[in-house]
Amino acid sequence: MARLSYLLRRNGSYYARMRVPIELVDAIGKKELVKALGTKDENEAKRLMWRVVEGWNREFDELRSRRDITPDDQAVAVWQRYEEITEQYDQKSRTLPTSAEIEVEESRVMRRLEKGEIRSDLISTVNAYADYEMMLSARTDDANVRARRLAALRRALNGGDFKLVESTAQKFVSNNRLLIDSGSEQYRELCSKLMRSEIEGLQRTLERDDGDYSGIPKDPIVKPATGKARETAEPGEETMELFETYASENPRNITADTINQARRDIGSFVDYVGNTCPAHRIDKKAVREWKALLMKYPVKATETKAFAGMRLVQIIKHNETVGKPVLTPRTVNRYLSSLGAFCNWLAAHGYLDQSPTIGMSLAKVKKKSTLPFTTEQLNTLFKSPLFAGCQSAAAWSTIAKPGNEKIRDHRFWVPLIMLYSGARPAEIAQLSIDDIREQHGHWIMHITTEGGGDKSVKTDGSMRVVPVHKELIKLGLLNYQAGMKSAGQARLFPQAERNSRGQMIADFSREFGRYLTRIGIKNGRGLSLYSFRHGAADALRRAGHLDEQFGFILGHTSGTMTGRYGNLPEGMLEQRVALIDSIAYPGLELDHLNSI
Repeated sequence: MARLSYLLRRNGSYYARMRVPIELVDAIGKKELVKALGTKDENEAKRLMWRVVEGWNREFDELRSRRDITPDDQAVAVWQRYEEITEQYDQKSRTLPTSAEIEVEESRVMRRLEKGEIRSDLISTVNAYADYEMMLSARTDDANVRARRLAALRRALNGGDFKLVESTAQKFVSNNRLLIDSGSEQYRELCSKLMRSEIEGLQRTLERDDGDYSGIPKDPIVKPATGKARETAEPGEETMELFETYASENPRNITADTINQARRDIGSFVDYVGNTCPAHRIDKKAVREWKALLMKYPVKATETKAFAGMRLVQIIKHNETVGKPVLTPRTVNRYLSSLGAFCNWLAAHGYLDQSPTIGMSLAKVKKKSTLPFTTEQLNTLFKSPLFAGCQSAAAWSTIAKPGNEKIRDHRFWVPLIMLYSGARPAEIAQLSIDDIREQHGHWIMHITTEGGGDKSVKTDGSMRVVPVHKELIKLGLLNYQAGMKSAGQARLFPQAERNSRGQMIADFSREFGRYLTRIGIKNGRGLSLYSFRHGAADALRRAGHLDEQFGFILGHTSGTMTGRYGNLPEGMLEQRVALIDSIAYPGLELDHLNSI
């Protein structure tokens, strides 16, 4: 909704105008709200407009926090009304005059008559006995009022007239933040049940007038509620408010981008259960129903114009017409994983007994594998313009064309370092000058979060020491490092940048995949920047190493102090050097890249 659309000029006067969100049109009964601002001055209108707009937004938020009535709600309403009637009777009975109090009042009036304090005319006598007569008839009058109410309710119930209980129904709807139209069948059903409940309650009071307290409801709907009306979260304890506390604590030390992804995932869950749902009411039923919706949820729905302004359930319904592809089981499981991690935190802090997401994941579907490059593909790639010389480094369209300009920044080195180390692209791109250094006579690459800047790693186990492969030294990596150091750079690849989500060289990773298509290596899925990492793992296997023997080189182990600070005993480093130097690609031709 564009902010400019808030102001409307009509016949020289200004009005505030706002579109009603699609999901609230039925509740509000209009597609657009318009209110006169009472001025013809534009600046004054702009000032007044925002107050009106803020009020409408508060109204929208309040409506969004409401929900449809459930059978549990109706059962609670019925029993609450029954108990309310009987409790009101008991309280009223305690305030009505007792027989002893009536006798005292009668004696007081008689004494005044005997003393001549009351004149003998009719009016004086009637006035003197007024309080006594009121006390004498109080219980009978109260019983008559209840009997008349009972008779009126029975007639109204038989005639389908619910005016007598509408105030009770509206109070229950308001207190429980229910979204229900006063003209709907559900509303009439609620009123009908409230009538039947009050009838039962009034019948109990008339029985108790005669001293009979043994009566129980005969109407089958009037019984103690086994469920609960929907609770509203206490201030500061709405689900998303607690999520922000969880995010600030970040108990698993995950990246900001992962936190943001979790915020979006859990926001989807809250969209379904309501933003005022207390955390302790998150149960398997809610998770199960949400999961079923996710399996029908279209890919990138929030970025699709066809779904603009819609919420979860509406998007799914509209997609029956639009026909966009839906989330894969793997993505659905990611949503569940985000909620599960948050629920584990809620359980640890006493909001839940345990995470309701346990056992809820979909059966794992084999992920489409990232393929390693063949030797032929590698030779084609490293003889292509990106590595051998391009028309211009300014744009990918010209990088793909042969020329004399040689690229020797992260775009050149990250793929090669991945090829001979198996490291992740972001790990390489964020290296500082000092992260490549000599230790025990060998050059090492230290992947770590230490050393300042905004470094990050996937897990603590991702921090590690990886020897620099002899082929990288031959290609001139150390000369490149020396050049960056002489230029006063702190980072090895100063031009490598993070995107708006904080992901290191994500843009390069995306464009590299497109480049592979441009030069004819890639056709469809399978090959990407990560193909170098898979290729390094395959090379280690070809050299006779088992996965568990080289997993730590790829960052697949738990965190250690050695990994964080990079100090390896000489014998351990020698073993790693032998491991890295065993990475080989028979038939790969890189001699043309030696000169930088």
